[in-house]
Amino acid sequence: MSLFFNRAADLAGVLTATGVRPRVASSSTASVTSETALRSSAVWACLRLRADLVSTTPLDTFRRVNGVQVETPKPLLLVSPDGHGIEEWLYSSQFDLDRFGNAFGIVTERDGLGFPSRVDLVPAQDVTVVVRKGALDHYMITGTRYDPRDVWHERQYTTSGLAVGLSPIAYAAYSIGTYLSAQEFALDWFGNGAIPSGHLRHTLAPTVDDATATAVKARFKSAVQGRDIFVTGRDWEYEMQDVPANTTMFLEEMKYGVADACRFLGVPGDMIDAESSTGAITYANVTQRNLQLLTVNLGPVYVRRESAFSRAMPSPRYAKFNTDALLRMDPQSRSTKLIAEINGRLIAPSEAREIENRPPFTPEQVAEFAQMFGDPNRNPQPKVGVPA
Repeated sequence: MSLFFNRAADLAGVLTATGVRPRVASSSTASVTSETALRSSAVWACLRLRADLVSTTPLDTFRRVNGVQVETPKPLLLVSPDGHGIEEWLYSSQFDLDRFGNAFGIVTERDGLGFPSRVDLVPAQDVTVVVRKGALDHYMITGTRYDPRDVWHERQYTTSGLAVGLSPIAYAAYSIGTYLSAQEFALDWFGNGAIPSGHLRHTLAPTVDDATATAVKARFKSAVQGRDIFVTGRDWEYEMQDVPANTTMFLEEMKYGVADACRFLGVPGDMIDAESSTGAITYANVTQRNLQLLTVNLGPVYVRRESAFSRAMPSPRYAKFNTDALLRMDPQSRSTKLIAEINGRLIAPSEAREIENRPPFTPEQVAEFAQMFGDPNRNPQPKVGVPA
């Protein structure tokens, strides 16, 4: 039996193919696709934040020599995999991973050892993964068949027995659809005239013929559009049409949709300025919040992507993200950390100065420190201005 996973298919089809029965939304729920989901500011913010952080984290390659980690030159795959730079490539592929659960590319060039040196990403919507007898058989990309060896395929949100990752947008479709429906309601009410803005009522006559209604409506619109005065007797009465109390719940629905999108896409709500029931995040715990984001939300992403890049390089080389670059602390905290690492013999002063973008100490600076604080290799010298 052949199983096709076509990312261009509708969400219900995707869910059915993966064995999940989608929840049927009411007729008022907006249709959700990978494109319409981006109209939700929460979905866009979550995808943007994760892709921004992953794509701007330095990616280096190493190998171990006598048990010591030694940095090695980066292969072309990690410098400019598609001719536009690794940052753009990482952003695009991470955006697809978080939106579809999969990122695809065509291997167009290889190095002398047969490892990929150029991978051109393709839209996930254009890829069909064909599985036969429980095993991956081939890929169809815009009508062309590709052998699995010639396709770069990273997966996220996997389950046993599936050759593709699951799409969080598909599973969040109902929540996002409710959010989009609330948006459409607000646009219709306040902008598109789907609901009448007011009620012009004849107080004396039980009914009004069409000709009279049309004439009075025209006079009324002509007056109010120019902010003029509309003159009537006691026979006509105008009432503003307010939003019914029960329909104002669309504001609550939109808040619910934001929180739900954050849960599905793995981003703390406060990171995208979503309303937080626990209060505002203060400057004092920004570093801790960034550490939580890195450890809980993005840590597994880095590990999976490191493994994918490491498999695309000859052993024993491996790829590693420098996640410490994300934890840019305030100057005081950073200085405290560097001093502790120097005193603990974890790094040398020259390495600490490089982190601070400063050159190594000059001989004159070393001599000045020795005069002030004493030479640690000899008996301590008296400090300047302090009697011996």
